[in-house]
Amino acid sequence: MSLLRLDHVSAFYGASQALFDVSLAVAPGEVVALMGRNGMGKSTTVKVICRLLRNRGGTVLFDGADMAGVPAHRAARAGIGLVPEGRRCFGNLTVRENLIAAARKGPWDEAAVAALFPRLGERWGQRASSLSGGEQQMLAIGRALMTNPRLLILDEATEGLAPVIRQEIWAAIARLRGETGLAILVIDKSLAELRRVADRAVVLEKGRSVWTGPLDALSPALAETYLGV
Repeated sequence: MSLLRLDHVSAFYGASQALFDVSLAVAPGEVVALMGRNGMGKSTTVKVICRLLRNRGGTVLFDGADMAGVPAHRAARAGIGLVPEGRRCFGNLTVRENLIAAARKGPWDEAAVAALFPRLGERWGQRASSLSGGEQQMLAIGRALMTNPRLLILDEATEGLAPVIRQEIWAAIARLRGETGLAILVIDKSLAELRRVADRAVVLEKGRSVWTGPLDALSPALAETYLGV
């Protein structure tokens, strides 16, 4: 049974339709990559899943429950953890304060986050605004984990980071996959890195799901058609 399932979802910004026919599923413990060129509906799909934007058509199910009419805070409480594009840490709060602000009971606590990202443990008392971009990204991931989610959504978690920090983030995602059984939906452009961590991929083109399957089956021709610039 899927933990998350979207069937033929459509969504609008005012009168402008952004999603036309998006279907995807994430099973417990599965890592799924959501891919597509810029402007094809990936972040809009994330907003629909997190109930930051309501779908007008189709269905969104989480753990078998229909999410229609569910507000964003209840989606979070149900077990959907979001690492948003752009990090959005609370700059005037310390690293520790950012983490405990989102904390819910479960295996992910301050010690677990520090074990995943030792850099954060070294900067516990620093304000988030004083961290590097990569450290802020680690903090955003740690904050989402502190909600003890059942599904973790990573929206462009390595965008704009230095290569060494990108590798730390990918290593952390690989650890989450191998050690936690957490379901993960990851949005990223790095096909090479996604092949190492994702079980399957869903590709969006102009607000529609156009390809689904194992990343090994995504041929260079298909990648160029749907992901190339």
